[in-house]
Amino acid sequence: MQKMICEARLLGSDEIEYVPAEELGIQMELVSKAEEACAICKTVSVRITNTSEKDFIGVIHVKLMMEEKQPKFFMPGYMYDTNTAEKPSSGRKAFPRIKRNPSGKPESTFFMTRSDRLAEPISLVYDSGRVRGIAAPPYWMSQDGNVDPSAFHNGKASSQAASFFQYGGFSCNINDKGMVSVGYTLGYENAPWLFVQTANVLEREPIDEKNAFVIQAGQTVCFPMFLYDYVGEDERAIYKALEHAYTCFHEAPRTIPDMSEEKALSLLSSAIRDNAWLESEKMYSGFVYDRENGPKYNKIGSLSWTNGMAVAVPMLYAAGHLKDDEARRQSLAFIENVVKNSYNPNSGFMYDAVEDGKWFVQGWWYNGMHSGGHSAYINGQAAYYILKAYALERDTYGQLHDDWISFLRPIIAKMNAELNSDYEYPFSMSEHTGAGLEYDSMGGAWCLAATALYELITKGEEYLSLMKKSELHYFDAFVKKCECYGGPLDTDKAVDDEGILAYVRAVRILHEITKEEYLLDHMQDALHYEFSFKLCYNTPVTVKPLSEIGWSSCGGSITSVANPHIHPMSSTILPEMKYYVNLRADEYVRSRLEDTVKWSLQTFNTVDKEYGYGEPGWMSERFCFCQGLLTERYPDGSPASTWFALMPWAAASIIEGLAF
Repeated sequence: MQKMICEARLLGSDEIEYVPAEELGIQMELVSKAEEACAICKTVSVRITNTSEKDFIGVIHVKLMMEEKQPKFFMPGYMYDTNTAEKPSSGRKAFPRIKRNPSGKPESTFFMTRSDRLAEPISLVYDSGRVRGIAAPPYWMSQDGNVDPSAFHNGKASSQAASFFQYGGFSCNINDKGMVSVGYTLGYENAPWLFVQTANVLEREPIDEKNAFVIQAGQTVCFPMFLYDYVGEDERAIYKALEHAYTCFHEAPRTIPDMSEEKALSLLSSAIRDNAWLESEKMYSGFVYDRENGPKYNKIGSLSWTNGMAVAVPMLYAAGHLKDDEARRQSLAFIENVVKNSYNPNSGFMYDAVEDGKWFVQGWWYNGMHSGGHSAYINGQAAYYILKAYALERDTYGQLHDDWISFLRPIIAKMNAELNSDYEYPFSMSEHTGAGLEYDSMGGAWCLAATALYELITKGEEYLSLMKKSELHYFDAFVKKCECYGGPLDTDKAVDDEGILAYVRAVRILHEITKEEYLLDHMQDALHYEFSFKLCYNTPVTVKPLSEIGWSSCGGSITSVANPHIHPMSSTILPEMKYYVNLRADEYVRSRLEDTVKWSLQTFNTVDKEYGYGEPGWMSERFCFCQGLLTERYPDGSPASTWFALMPWAAASIIEGLAF
């Protein structure tokens, strides 16, 4: 059984509980639109009328309530099942976790959030072979100063004169009067908390003029809502609804006049080459700050992730495209530095971080790990990038760096020796023996990608059987459940977007090796998961500098449910997306690919201080498309929607997507 109800809460109310909307003079009517019949959803026109004699000022909550058996919530970019609430938590990182019997912050039986926190304006429940849920306009427009309830539909404003009026909101509740529910709000609340970042969780605020919706006495507002109800074999069935919502609400990213892929490569790579390379240390600085008396560096030297190989190898590819000898020299110097100095003979892995020429495992992320040691994410990614560099040098310049292969051979062997009985690579390994310390994560999928590329380049089959079993494990344990976690090291294994990027690479390479069709099926599912973090429309950003320059969120992907900002790492799999669409005529994937390319070409300075800092080509990792991670400040104390620093790995992510 399922039913739609409408409840409301007034501005200034001392009670935080919602009451039946009728008690406040608000009536809801649902009018079906049979002419827009769809196999997976019903389109309804929701009419909300204020029948009272005074204006309504508050939040209206329209909910789809249903009986539950084993409900799994999916709010793209925000909630995936329970956000691992059923797993032990260290308590160090706070991100939304839904639980029937919560033990306190950050667990709750329900969550409400402003709509722009979601990648798509949709809230779904998968339960016992069925998908149910709702999608509705993520924000409202105004026309000549009055709310225009039909303005945002099919991703387009009804008139050029229409302007942004207010956000809506979405909800999920696992214990709603004996049922479960998903909902949409006119006005919005962030309840029971607003997660700005894992270390900054704000309490529920009162309803005020900022988040309240106004319906004048006697006024009726009307908006479209899509009600999903269809059969699905497993959690992946939600992707049908996400694809449908994409078609309904898609807005293309902006395009920059005269910006080509080659020009972007030139701007981004020259900014890194000229400002981030530290010649005396043969490495790139993790941050470069623009100061009047010259650049200021925060080095945070890394083997790969957040610096290191994730910069050096994309730069090598850019150098090849642009015939840039200096960029190539810098890149090769870093790779040689790694090959000569990073190996830990005790563990058989590469040290993960470097400072003042000393290699070790205690990178900036170390205190956030549970077990310490080497990171499989970082080691696997570094090995993958060295192999990419080897192939480029061999194929473009005729240079055979056989010492790189010799360096990697025992490391690849050690990675595969530490597979557990599920054929999963470790999350972390002992720096003393190399033994796997911790598993249960997608971070180790980088070891799978590295092993696959090693076999492709060396034309070997030593690890093929193991790799196929490992790929199937990651698919069944994570990808098939639409719940991937344990990629980045700084999120306490929150559900994330990063781990899937390694898996996508691995599956692509395995398909190149074996040509087996099921691998393309798995790649499709993995891409759909990644798209669940990718914005399908352009959120109306209200915080500088993004609010002032026309920046678009569509095509950018949310980092994780713990780090609610867009960073450019998803652009790194543009080559894999192209590989897939070249083999399968999939217009949805092709459109998402086009969004990602367009987004990538508008994320950096095209003129001095366009983003509030730096020179042309300077780019940071942080794009605050919503209320999350608004922690950077202008000198006057006002919030900024980006970081004021050149971050080479971020710019290199765009380079990788365009140049690989």
